[in-house]
Amino acid sequence: MIDDTAVGGSTPPPTFAVPTVRARPAVVTTMVLARLGLMLPLSTVISAALVLKLQSLMPQGEVIGTLGLITSIGALSALFFDPVFGRISDRTMSRFGRRRPWMIMGMAGLLVALLIMAVAPTALVVGAGWILAQITANAAIAAHTASIADQLPSSQRGKVAGAIGIAQQAATLGAAYAAQFFATELLLLFLVPGVIGFLLVLVYAIMLPDKPRPFPARSVGGIRTALKTFWVNPIKNPDFGLAWWSRFLVVLANFMFITFRLLWIQHEMDLEPADAVKIMATGVLVFTIALIVSGQIAGWLSDKLGRRKVFIVVSALIFAAGTILLTQTTDPTIFFIAEAIIGVGFGAYVAVDLALVLDVLPDPEETAKDLGVFNIAMAGPQVVAPALAAWIVGLSSGANYDIMLIVAGVIAVIGALLIIPVRSVR
Repeated sequence: MIDDTAVGGSTPPPTFAVPTVRARPAVVTTMVLARLGLMLPLSTVISAALVLKLQSLMPQGEVIGTLGLITSIGALSALFFDPVFGRISDRTMSRFGRRRPWMIMGMAGLLVALLIMAVAPTALVVGAGWILAQITANAAIAAHTASIADQLPSSQRGKVAGAIGIAQQAATLGAAYAAQFFATELLLLFLVPGVIGFLLVLVYAIMLPDKPRPFPARSVGGIRTALKTFWVNPIKNPDFGLAWWSRFLVVLANFMFITFRLLWIQHEMDLEPADAVKIMATGVLVFTIALIVSGQIAGWLSDKLGRRKVFIVVSALIFAAGTILLTQTTDPTIFFIAEAIIGVGFGAYVAVDLALVLDVLPDPEETAKDLGVFNIAMAGPQVVAPALAAWIVGLSSGANYDIMLIVAGVIAVIGALLIIPVRSVR
């Protein structure tokens, strides 16, 4: 049941406060594994499955434009539906809790969408399946992200956020190896990560101490409520606004490369798809190892020192340096070195940035809605990045990957600098 009215015409007292007691190890462990489960099928589609599916349906020359269009439209769906499902989650009065029903239903819907994509006879059907995948997955993602704020006190957020960042990148590694194992079996490539993801999220949903809302959420009514679903006032909440734009730009830089990584390897190293997938898998392994080490160290030190900003700024600059280094190689060895540098930077950034965002959330009553607005900074770049990167790559000779990577590096630097004016977090 979902209700958006006030009891007796008055505003009820706050139902949910910022937690002060550390979450149990079993909850934290399954929380982190659920993030892996959420991101594994999506990462598999983005990093390899979508490219391989399109290559099986159309000439190579049409793949870049079609890939950019499909990923952009799918990300636009995520941009819209993440905050919508966040607000719905905040107002859910089910006896099963606020977050649990949406995680389970979202992952079930994602499995259906992956099946549609796997058997799609045309690029149009592939695109429709990806839109459905983004809608359903974001129902689960919005609820899961809100559950982090529900369960973790500030003193625990840096370390756990680091582990969650590692889980997200481990999903990318798992996606690379899934592509290597199932490159010629597209049905398995789409469905195996989806089934694994569903099971991991289901375990977390069972373990989660998800409190049901005992009375209806406060309401501002009508169109104002609808518009606030997509809005947190950056004038009243400047730190939230700065963190939003920083995340938007760094994620934009990241997805400019991720979307075209496999095609970049094929072009720069002159490899066939099967060989390029192997190089990609090794590169993502190097990236993930670097990310795990840097994410854990940065998250732990951030909690220990009570500081977030310096870690975020430095890590984003390191990420930018690794991205630009990619312009200097057509050799796998330098590619692996660049992936390691990018992993160090992005691992520390993701770990500490999430902790900072949780610290500057405006309203504990509407954590899912506010995190949904923040997650637009994750989904929005996925709309912009494929189209922007495809346009840059298509300039002049039609293969300007170096220019695209330089632009991505500059964007990441700007994202780093935006964190400096944040005041409420050190």
